[in-house]
Amino acid sequence: MNELLIAALAAGMLVAAFAYASVGHGGASAYIAAMALAGVAPQEMRPIALVLNILVSAIATYKFQRAGYFRWRLFWPFAVVSVPLAFVGGAITLPGHAYKILVGVVLIYAAWQLWRSARAGEEMRAVREPPLVVAMAVGAVLGLLAGLTGVGGGIFLSPLLLILGWAGTKQTSAVAAPFILVNSIAGLAAGFTMQSASLPAQIWILGCAVLAGGWLGAEYGSRRFTNPFIRQLLAVVLAVAGAKMLFV
Repeated sequence: MNELLIAALAAGMLVAAFAYASVGHGGASAYIAAMALAGVAPQEMRPIALVLNILVSAIATYKFQRAGYFRWRLFWPFAVVSVPLAFVGGAITLPGHAYKILVGVVLIYAAWQLWRSARAGEEMRAVREPPLVVAMAVGAVLGLLAGLTGVGGGIFLSPLLLILGWAGTKQTSAVAAPFILVNSIAGLAAGFTMQSASLPAQIWILGCAVLAGGWLGAEYGSRRFTNPFIRQLLAVVLAVAGAKMLFV
């Protein structure tokens, strides 16, 4: 990747990290979208996205936990099964066209969820504990998907928690962040141990960008409601990138 492309990616990823960290996400779907638009090879996307995801989700985990929203009882049933399956998914190398189709669908789904959440606002709702078996089954599916695609699974977990009434908005962010963190670590570990994955020399530039954006976003999101416009803007970017992965 040339210097101009790295600079453009870093700027876009900083903004994405801010927006995603503000809702407890790591931002992998946006990083993959940016790399897709920049023409980065599919086999290079997953390890880069996972490294950046780990950085941002670690910050979000700390910020939302410090703000008092994290619930261990809600987190562990999803995570205990998702982590080993994220490792399994990370060890699988999909053919280039299959990976592009899968990621394209994930990006369009993520765009829809972001747009939907922006329109829905930050409404309050009654919550109830998820059934243990159901939570573990959901975690298993999301862990495998996270490993296969290079996303942490939070973009799928968060809407489920909200729609099914298992968590409020801030609690959802506080659970999604560590869920993304542990699955991203598992997926990246599998990539390095089972596939000899590698990272570009400029990864530190992208890392610094998402650390800055993630810190500011998590600080903002853990203490106040987020701006719906940012989510809508990201949704458009994700939709365009998803379409590019599917049809170009």
